[in-house]
Amino acid sequence: MDSLRDVVYTVHAPGKGYAWLATAWMIFARARMPWVLLLLAYYIALMLIDQLPWIGELAVPLVKPVFAVGFLAAAWTQERGGTPRIGDLFRGFRSNLPALLVIGAVFVVGITVAVMSTMLVDGGALLDALTATSEPTDAGRKAWLDTMSATLASPRTQLAMLFAAAVATPAMAAIWFAPGLVVFQDLPARAALGWSMRAAFANWKPLAVWGLLVFVAAIVVPGVIVAVVVLLVPPSIAMVVVLGVMIPYAFFFAATLHVCDYVAYRDVFHAGETLAPLPPARERPSS
Repeated sequence: MDSLRDVVYTVHAPGKGYAWLATAWMIFARARMPWVLLLLAYYIALMLIDQLPWIGELAVPLVKPVFAVGFLAAAWTQERGGTPRIGDLFRGFRSNLPALLVIGAVFVVGITVAVMSTMLVDGGALLDALTATSEPTDAGRKAWLDTMSATLASPRTQLAMLFAAAVATPAMAAIWFAPGLVVFQDLPARAALGWSMRAAFANWKPLAVWGLLVFVAAIVVPGVIVAVVVLLVPPSIAMVVVLGVMIPYAFFFAATLHVCDYVAYRDVFHAGETLAPLPPARERPSS
């Protein structure tokens, strides 16, 4: 059966984790505005879905792999000389939608199990803090923030978070490359999840380097920026300066990560392949 066929993937050296991010940044930098507009449309779509009664909160994580196909399609198009378009974002709704929704369901279940597993380590302290509601007053919000800060500072809670990350790892590995395998290799959900897990674990070294670099870019760099602004800029305008720097940074960083999904997928599953030509505009799927 086609779903049981062997899928070829390449195991890369640790340095590929940096190369993926560097290549993704170069692709993004060549079309900054189209990528930012695509990312903005994505966030608006998620917000609108989140507002759906009854199903909104559940639907958001379910459709993320569907939208992931849109970013993959946009990167594929740009790599062949085209330009990312907002219409690309919705390609996944026309590319084996049932399989992509199954991948979304695996994501939801994996994260839920990981979060619930923290109770085995901290007795439910983290879950209690996350689900607690604050009074709509300054005092109530301060009390909630104090409780959350104390919970996160607890060694047991920190150990519980590390345990949850370990529990979530198999699910994250299974969904890492799965959308690409569905859309580019026409695999059903089960086969895509399985081959994604195999390839991700085989490439754990470059993925570890990638994860470390993403941590630095997402946590360390913003912290340094905020600290420098607080030291050098008058308090009256410090917040304005921080927002003026961090909002573009956040968009550029997020867009680069989405491009990187395509770069890593292509490097692992299509290493050394010649680029397929971009069809003439009249032959491309409508957006």
